[in-house]
Amino acid sequence: MSGGALSAPAREFLARAPRNLFFTGKGGVGKTSAACATALALAGSGARVLLVSTDPASNLDEVLETPLGAAARAIAAAPGLDALNIDPEAAAHAYRERMVGPYRGVLPEAAVRSIEEQLSGACTVEIAAFDEFSKLLGDAAATSAYDHVVFDTAPTGHTLRLLELPAAWTGFLEANVGGTSCLGPLAGLKAQQALYAASRAALCDAARTALVLVARAERAALREAERTRGELAELGVARLELVLNGLFRAQDSSDPLAVALERRGEAALAAIPEGLAALPRLELPLLPFGLVGIDALRALFCVPELRSCDPVPIDLEPLPALPTLESLLPELERGGHGAIFAMGKGGVGKTTVAMSLAVALARRGHAVHLTTTDPAAHVSEALGEAVDGLRVSRIDPQVETRAYAEEILRTAGADLDAKGRALLEEDLRSPCTEEIAVFRAFARVVDEGERGFVVIDTAPTGHTLLLLDAAESYHREVLRTSGQAPEEVRRLLPRLRDPLFTRILLVTLPEATPVHEAAALQRDLARAAIQPFAWVVNQSLLPLRPTDPVLVRRRANEARYLAEVRELAPRLAVVPWFEVERGARMDLLGASSAGSPARAKSRRAESER
Repeated sequence: MSGGALSAPAREFLARAPRNLFFTGKGGVGKTSAACATALALAGSGARVLLVSTDPASNLDEVLETPLGAAARAIAAAPGLDALNIDPEAAAHAYRERMVGPYRGVLPEAAVRSIEEQLSGACTVEIAAFDEFSKLLGDAAATSAYDHVVFDTAPTGHTLRLLELPAAWTGFLEANVGGTSCLGPLAGLKAQQALYAASRAALCDAARTALVLVARAERAALREAERTRGELAELGVARLELVLNGLFRAQDSSDPLAVALERRGEAALAAIPEGLAALPRLELPLLPFGLVGIDALRALFCVPELRSCDPVPIDLEPLPALPTLESLLPELERGGHGAIFAMGKGGVGKTTVAMSLAVALARRGHAVHLTTTDPAAHVSEALGEAVDGLRVSRIDPQVETRAYAEEILRTAGADLDAKGRALLEEDLRSPCTEEIAVFRAFARVVDEGERGFVVIDTAPTGHTLLLLDAAESYHREVLRTSGQAPEEVRRLLPRLRDPLFTRILLVTLPEATPVHEAAALQRDLARAAIQPFAWVVNQSLLPLRPTDPVLVRRRANEARYLAEVRELAPRLAVVPWFEVERGARMDLLGASSAGSPARAKSRRAESER
């Protein structure tokens, strides 16, 4: 592709690109597409480019149509571009072996197993990924053959804070070589000190590196991008840019769905946070085809008239055989009580699904407690009015985490010196700490499932459940105290494994990354002997009849991902796109789920008994 084929905004974005570009964002926002399109355009201008992904749900092989591994491989259809796809699980496995190996045969086997399970969590994957970043970012010789290195995914704020903490590299480690954190034996980190320091210096050097925040024109996605922007800025990352992906412009003004989607995006952008609004911005369109293959990826940066696509047969008929969310209700309510979890990555609509089911169950006469990590005021506003039989509460992750951290500092941190306490405090800011703190709060709520329905938005991961499965792991590696596990926590895991009490819904979108991430979550839960009840494919065009050409073609593209879900899901429900933003419409099931007033009254009386 010649430089003249690029749109003017894309040319400006590429002209200011430094040597290192990190693309970061929540699952499903399009960071892989943006990273690939950038790498292709840079290579098309004559530069030598290395494209790197350590995304756990990476589909880089698929979108580039080239089998990739941990060694750089030339992309045949894109001269000047090499790519590698680091498997984060393999990287984490190698990291665990490096950490645990010295203790085999020295510590009891039970202790070694405990450390191994501790190192199966998100924090270990983070630091293992940073290991791989560091080899390419901190060692100039490793990438001397390239003009640009483009990274799909960036290190988190937690990882960067840990690596800058002086206590992590000073006398604390020398005096406590057997100490552990959520990243495992701390002595293993010191060996990488010089490389990590060089990598962090490169990340904070605006002349060498930019972090690109990728988001969509949706309020929730923009709020998350703003949170990330603020955190990275506080940590000294000097150069940040914004890519707004998937901007939709209606081509058929007679299609009410298309017009509504355009207005929704405009409303989100009108309320963009000030910090994001001040960043250099590249806007990318919602294309009428899936971004798989070199030609499709190149089209993302093209002038509009070159964004052609293969013709797709226009079938405007909805698919009547698709099961609805309402079809899950009879089995969900069987028994009259229990816990229903909505699980999934950020932005897929799990809050919407959880609230919709809670409303439907309450209207069918059941006593329901809906618990969410979203602000309760937002929930009340979205519901519009109180629903008889439905109680809404909020678990505040910050409050729960703060209380949990104070407990640990009061017990395990009581006798530490200043450096040791500083390291423990940073460890307690990790994602694992919040996961455990929120998990304990959920455990208290699930107790209510014995007397009615508890619908829970967000749930613990398989890693957390496995930690709680072993008393030794829970006490030593999670609580870091000799206290007893709360009764509700000890009862929780057996309850979650009981398919008659707990129903887990995996919520996804009909797109590559959300489907693949949900599949990984299902595998994670299987490690804890928990099987999901159903998958919910949210915001699908397949049940609808759009006439706008972009939406018609996107609808056709969804079919392949629905086929993947059918292979994985024990049960399936498909929720159509609505003309309002995700999270703003809580009753996806409509009044039809309410049943007659007499039936509702009878059911409520039964549940109260």
